[in-house]
Amino acid sequence: MAWNEPGGNNQGDKDPWGNKNDQGPPDLDEAFKKLQNNLSQMFGGKGGGSGGSGGGSSLKMNSGMIGGLIILAIVGWALSGVYTLDEKERGVVLRLGKVNDEILLPGLHWNPPIVDQVMFESVTDVKSIQHNSEMLTEDENIVKVNMQVQYVVSDVKEYLLRVSNPVQSLYQSTESALRHEVGSALMNDVLTSGRAELGIKVKERIQTYMNRYTTGIEVTQVVIDETAPPDAVRAAFDDVIKAREDEVREKNEATAYANQVVPEARGEAQRLVEQALGYKERVIARARGEAARFNALYAEYELAPEVTRERLYLDTMEAVMSNSTKVMVDVEGGNNLLYLPLDKLINQTQNNSNSGYSTSVVPNTQSTNDNNRRSANRRDR
Repeated sequence: MAWNEPGGNNQGDKDPWGNKNDQGPPDLDEAFKKLQNNLSQMFGGKGGGSGGSGGGSSLKMNSGMIGGLIILAIVGWALSGVYTLDEKERGVVLRLGKVNDEILLPGLHWNPPIVDQVMFESVTDVKSIQHNSEMLTEDENIVKVNMQVQYVVSDVKEYLLRVSNPVQSLYQSTESALRHEVGSALMNDVLTSGRAELGIKVKERIQTYMNRYTTGIEVTQVVIDETAPPDAVRAAFDDVIKAREDEVREKNEATAYANQVVPEARGEAQRLVEQALGYKERVIARARGEAARFNALYAEYELAPEVTRERLYLDTMEAVMSNSTKVMVDVEGGNNLLYLPLDKLINQTQNNSNSGYSTSVVPNTQSTNDNNRRSANRRDR
């Protein structure tokens, strides 16, 4: 018969848990207690034996708290690796100290903390450093230069990893480049017209140094704020600079005056040349016209000499008399001269016409013309 079969007479048989057959099923609470004691001993606790149920509840609570803390730690570790980069930023990753070739772009990223180290820098912001120093020029004069160097980060990997302090390297390179360029120039050029060229040369030399040192810096502009002599002699240099500025101003005014006068003189000369050419053409044309008229008159004279001679005489007398106000006429056969006050006769005629009276002077004029014709005929004979 089985050990737990009802009605068994073997009082010495016991169940595997040490209980007598007449005590019913095994005590599960006792078995669970033993398991808790074993677990407690594994975690460094003391065995509870057959104590109350308070120890078991405490062990359950401690185990739950440990698991929760472990989960929270894992979640916190994972969340601490989440980060974002702005549009102006770029980054690099060091995984267990080794550089990752990939450049981090703007956006949301995750890297395992402790395992990866993320470094990032702005690559669009224009940064600047100020530099002031006194140095010696080629002609052994001391000048004071105040300048500003503006730059951006062109290679974030080189900027963050190649040089320990790239900004300090930029400052030292600026000092070296400025001393080299100022030491190769004259003081007058540094103080006046050569300032812009000095800034260009210094920028090129600084960029050469930055490329050689692989700092990842690109120099965008070098601004020379001030170049001045030392304070002890500044007044004398200001007078020299003012005198040079006055010289330039006077030259500019003279050039402006010359630019105004020379075109006017050239225009006047051209006008005179054009007038002379016009006079030349007019005289030549008039001479040719007179010659043509004389030839035509000569042809008429050959056809009718008497008539042509008479007409020429009358035309000549008309031209002469029209310009004269007094005429003296030599009367034929007498010793007296006939005086004709033409101006008075003209005035009298005009007065009479204005007053309504008319005075005939035609007979006298006609007689005068007849006498003139007779005198001309006598001269021709």
